[in-house]
Amino acid sequence: MAPSNQQPSKTLVTGVVVFYLVAALAMVMANKWVLNTTETPLFFLWTQLAIAAVLFVVSDALRLLPDRLTFDVKTCKGLVPMVSLNVIGLSFSNYTLKYVDASFYQVARGLVLPFTVLTSFVVLHTRPSLAILFACTLVTLGFFVGVFLDGTPISLVGVFFGVASSAITAIHSVVIKQSLNVVNGSALALSWYTNLLSAVVLAPIMLLAGESGGIVKLVFGMDELLVKEGAMTPLATFVWGSLITGALGFLMSIASLLSIKVTSPITHMVSSAVRGVAASLLGMWLFHDIITTGRASSIFIILLGSILYTWIKHKESQSSASSSRSHSPSPSSGQSSKNGSRRTSTGGVYERVKVEDVELGEKVKD
Repeated sequence: MAPSNQQPSKTLVTGVVVFYLVAALAMVMANKWVLNTTETPLFFLWTQLAIAAVLFVVSDALRLLPDRLTFDVKTCKGLVPMVSLNVIGLSFSNYTLKYVDASFYQVARGLVLPFTVLTSFVVLHTRPSLAILFACTLVTLGFFVGVFLDGTPISLVGVFFGVASSAITAIHSVVIKQSLNVVNGSALALSWYTNLLSAVVLAPIMLLAGESGGIVKLVFGMDELLVKEGAMTPLATFVWGSLITGALGFLMSIASLLSIKVTSPITHMVSSAVRGVAASLLGMWLFHDIITTGRASSIFIILLGSILYTWIKHKESQSSASSSRSHSPSPSSGQSSKNGSRRTSTGGVYERVKVEDVELGEKVKD
């Protein structure tokens, strides 16, 4: 497809940002809803991945995807690091949500940003500025405020899984760039292989983790006699939760294929803050979570540090672009680069940032 010279409309950008906001909230709440009633978090994750993979196959059969799906053993081997990190990261994330409140989930996974910056420095040798380090320190402070000053009993197991999943997410952000090279830069192929192979890898793991007994109890409804009259059975909750989250995961993958990028990280910065507050309020409403002063302060500090980080990176990228323009010759006004970025009359390139990249604050530089 030839790159377009036009910036995406504000309506389109707003629609994508709102979709990711709502979908991410729905994923967390639906996951918590199911995990409160099941003893098989890995089996729940497997059904989500399997449903997403099936939806890819159905969409391919109906010719709804821009490219045809393929399966190549050599490609599978090249994606081993990516799939391994995906399975571990998603498993730890599910365990985190199982052991902590929905409103505390953001706090438990609050170290994603500092770990991402650290991983970028160690692996990609990207030296952060003092302002970036200050923002990361602020986020880290918010995490410790939440853990030690929450005022309510919290699960240390849940906090451990939250920290571990945060570290895996940070490493994943680096590995995904290498994995895209394996599939010739196709986000569609990467999403397809990731969901399919993760489901295949997770199948024996959930059995080795001892979930076979819980799966049998769930499928054959052995706990249905303990359910209050009028309430949904654990199996019904599990099925509906799996369908909702599996479909949302698939739709989020497809949305990223549209290559719709926001013109500025500032736009998504606001939606991230809204999502953090909304997750806490929904946790109070749906699951009767208790929002203590310590927890509210922790969420506020983490959001403040994340917003500050995104703003700093935005300013630094603007400064870098200005420096590049001052040292580069000017081709023609309004010319677009091959990757779809807008080139100004002075020759500088403003690269639009993907929504999922902004979730981690900023794209990790090569």
